[in-house]
Amino acid sequence: MRSNAYKPEPHLRFSQRKPEHPGLFLERCYLKPLAISQSELARHLGISRRRINEIVNAQRAVSADTALKLAVFFQTTPMFWLEKQQLWELYEATRKK
Repeated sequence: MRSNAYKPEPHLRFSQRKPEHPGLFLERCYLKPLAISQSELARHLGISRRRINEIVNAQRAVSADTALKLAVFFQTTPMFWLEKQQLWELYEATRKK
């Protein structure tokens, strides 16, 4: 009997290890160590506290706009944040298949 479950080709398989959502990474590696509150970060970035809170709680994706703002504030690159988001989305997509 043939299974209908999606099984990606070997070269399309991703790590079985669950990547960290970029918002959780933001909190763990930047906000907590630097003692920056979500409200402070939102103020500095010129975005709503709710937007930061939803990102930190893995309820919202890091958009290109947010990646640019985070990159300037934390002296990283926008791609740093977008790659973390993309890894998360790929993991979620393969898990749902």
